[in-house]
Amino acid sequence: MLISVIGFFMVLALSFLRIPIAFSMGIVGFFGTAYMINLKASLSLTGRLIIDTSQDYGLSVVPLFILMGLFVNKGGLSRELYRAAYVFLGHMRGGLAMTTITACAGFSAICGSSLATAATMSKVAMPEMRRMGYADSLSTASIAAGGTLGILIPPSVILVIYGLLTGTSIGKLFIAGIIPGLIGVLFYLLAVQYTVRTKPETGPAGERSTWADRLTALRDIWMVLALFFVVIGGLYGAFDFYPIHLTFSPTEAAGMGAAGAFLIALARRALNLASINEALLETAVTSAGLFAVLIGAWMFSNFVNLAGLPEALRAFVLSVGASPMTVMLVIIAIYIVLGCVFESLSMLLLTVPIFFPLVTSLGFDPVWFGIIVVVVTEISLITPPVGLNVFVLKGVVPDVSTATIFKGVTPFWIADIFRLILLLTFSGLVLFLPNMM
Repeated sequence: MLISVIGFFMVLALSFLRIPIAFSMGIVGFFGTAYMINLKASLSLTGRLIIDTSQDYGLSVVPLFILMGLFVNKGGLSRELYRAAYVFLGHMRGGLAMTTITACAGFSAICGSSLATAATMSKVAMPEMRRMGYADSLSTASIAAGGTLGILIPPSVILVIYGLLTGTSIGKLFIAGIIPGLIGVLFYLLAVQYTVRTKPETGPAGERSTWADRLTALRDIWMVLALFFVVIGGLYGAFDFYPIHLTFSPTEAAGMGAAGAFLIALARRALNLASINEALLETAVTSAGLFAVLIGAWMFSNFVNLAGLPEALRAFVLSVGASPMTVMLVIIAIYIVLGCVFESLSMLLLTVPIFFPLVTSLGFDPVWFGIIVVVVTEISLITPPVGLNVFVLKGVVPDVSTATIFKGVTPFWIADIFRLILLLTFSGLVLFLPNMM
């Protein structure tokens, strides 16, 4: 256990020295395994791991979902989603901020990335909110918070990676994220209402739209709804009825989603050879980065398993006599602390190999734990000092200070804390839909 703990803190130390987390975990995993066995065995295991990862058919779901999100972005569907939300909510005080959160939820359903959601919606929503006189603190906070929904509402790249890392059903993880995602949207809307009621000048009301405008806006987003239904519905057998028997695996669903997004962008005449090449190149670069982190995480996981850390933690918990929920609360506290200094995916890949065996041995459902981890990770995306979504926004609107964004986002991460407590107390909110499958 001592060797494993030293290895864990070495990963943290290397990360603080600004060595990429993929290399930090890989270096510690490689030399840790060499120490536990020998150098030749460590070289052999590392080579086999790199080859197996690059040839893993299941991992092809990652670049396909990334490509799907990029084609959707190229097709300009984010603006239609924003308008559809605005015609229903824009007339309320704080309506544009509520519109932004709702549109982020819709875009998340076809994107799967929090950073991409925040970056895309900031370009759509920020000019409108400034035109309507919204305070920068509320405008940026609603975009940053709404963007966090991208890693929870399916399809989610981080849920895919959690499923691959732990052997948990990706289909069940996807459907388990729906209710917590909707609760997140509701709590964020309440956070907006709290902000505009305490400071009315931050979010003035807009004009009321007619029902004709609303029906037109809904008609403009039917392709988004159809794409989501095809991808998610195919995973859960929505097309499995006589005489059609069509059910997708996660990889097939990602392929259908990428193809559908390509056809939608093509139909909207939003693609040319340059934009297609740009999307493919960005997919390759992003996927390569994710694969590098995955390989490093698996190397580190092999080391801690070889050193016996998960078993040692389990034995320690049993000797102390702590209740399973107490252990879970300690794990969540660790995640919240790490989230202040680590990027979300890095934090998940560093800790899940250590905590997952302990959590499942205590009787917790792996699907439920996956959703809890992602919700805690969402909190880390908008809390100081890292808050990656906040820094994405800072890059898009450089004239707004980071302090202003963090100040505005405070009610939203407090709302996330309440949602986390709710999901911890009532696990059925997460497991109801997976158990219905």
